[in-house]
Amino acid sequence: MILDDFIIHAMLAGLALAAICGVMGCFVVWRRMAYFGDSLAHSALLGIAIGLVTGITMSLTITLVCLSFALLLFWLQHHGVLATDTLLGILSHGALSAGIMLMSVMQIPVDLHSLMFGDILTITADDVLMIMGGGALVLAALIRYWSPLVLMTVSEDLAKAEGASTRFLQILILILMTVTVALSVRMVGVLLITSMLIIPAATARPLTRSPEAMAIGAVVIGMLAVLGGTSLSLTINTPTGPSMVMTLAAMFALVMVLTAGRDHQRA
Repeated sequence: MILDDFIIHAMLAGLALAAICGVMGCFVVWRRMAYFGDSLAHSALLGIAIGLVTGITMSLTITLVCLSFALLLFWLQHHGVLATDTLLGILSHGALSAGIMLMSVMQIPVDLHSLMFGDILTITADDVLMIMGGGALVLAALIRYWSPLVLMTVSEDLAKAEGASTRFLQILILILMTVTVALSVRMVGVLLITSMLIIPAATARPLTRSPEAMAIGAVVIGMLAVLGGTSLSLTINTPTGPSMVMTLAAMFALVMVLTAGRDHQRA
């Protein structure tokens, strides 16, 4: 069977996304940053609105808005203004509302369904190259600083004792999360980005015994979900983003059942 170009583009972009989110998602799970990822995704809508109003490439405006969001949160956290979850709630909902209001005031015709749930089948060859290029940078940074990042996740005090700059590593994680969200929002939408970060890593966790194995497992699981979800979407005519997430959810449920049975037998 000969695949159309748009399907090939969707598959390539999805596989690249799975690689980025699989490794990045491990840190999201380890550092309990799921709510941060969700809030960052909400702020992306403001970046989309600014891109539509100004005519600037949306990937750039999303990156700038999300980066501003992350750095503002970092600054507020270190000044002890409010608890982190409170700050996330205020900033994310403020940015989300600002984006919707801006599009409404400027009377910009948009497909909100596509923004919220993504449309990976509209990915072009240029988009694929951008995703692969951005993903390569994210993965290169994670590999370069893998050991100090894992050490900081275990204990910030231990990381400092080993000479690691925890402030730099914290900012690095925020920047890499920002780039990941900016690359992902077109494919899986504002509401589903966090699921691509969390579910593959959470599924791989009970199957592996080391951080490196968990990262590789998360990448493989994410890629299988992309292939399975895209095929399911084309077969039964369902939205591709939700189909990929449901495939991930089914894989997570299966792993939980299998590992629960294994743990029961050991007990």
